[in-house]
Amino acid sequence: MSTTVTETQTRTRAAPITAETILSLFPDIDTRSDALEGHDEEQIRLMDEVCIVTDEGDLPIGTASKKLCHLMTNIDKGLLHRAFSVFLFNSKNELLLQQRATEKITFPDMWTNTCCSHPLNLANETGSNLPDSIMGVKHAAQRKLDHELGIKKEQVPLDDFHFLTRIHYKAPSDGKWGEHEIDYILFIKAEVDVDPNANEVQDTRYVSAEELKKLFDDPSLKFTPWFKLICQSMLFEWWEHLDSGLEKYENEQEIRRML
Repeated sequence: MSTTVTETQTRTRAAPITAETILSLFPDIDTRSDALEGHDEEQIRLMDEVCIVTDEGDLPIGTASKKLCHLMTNIDKGLLHRAFSVFLFNSKNELLLQQRATEKITFPDMWTNTCCSHPLNLANETGSNLPDSIMGVKHAAQRKLDHELGIKKEQVPLDDFHFLTRIHYKAPSDGKWGEHEIDYILFIKAEVDVDPNANEVQDTRYVSAEELKKLFDDPSLKFTPWFKLICQSMLFEWWEHLDSGLEKYENEQEIRRML
């Protein structure tokens, strides 16, 4: 695994964001219709959501369905999309974890950070320069915290999210599905009411840093690959500075490569 920090996103104008763009860039993209057979109906429906496809510099180059973005056949052809990971802490500086539902198509039953998802091709969630993209993922984070955990946006104001950095990683889920993302890392400290959506989340818990380290030593627990990558690199250092000094880690301009 490499954590080399590479190029800064400097371009400010994206190519037109259309599905046709992706078909021209990836003419042999896998669009098979049977990939979702046998899965949960609601999770199949969500696979139609339209993700933002980017180049390795995080510049939007088109759009593709969540299904197309997560098929390993397409990931292996280079298809890359934008994502975010929220780390929500309570007043005790404990991190809210979730265990993904069994119904999830990718990485089912695994423990992970508070919320991991994607900005969509919506007016308030897109962006072709870094400030606009950060605001877009904050809007997406509000939407998904509500959808997955029942956390209302009033409890997680946009201005309370802290953008730290972006990580570029690739990880298989099984032989068919996986992730290949430019993942925006967001921290927020808030007291929230949690009412999980059972189709998304089967369990939640708050943990201290030391408790999380012990959980990683439990062979009966499985964790998502992006969460493990973040924990193995910078999470615990960021966590130590949650109340003092976090600003020195915020708004990193370059992308961390973890491939």
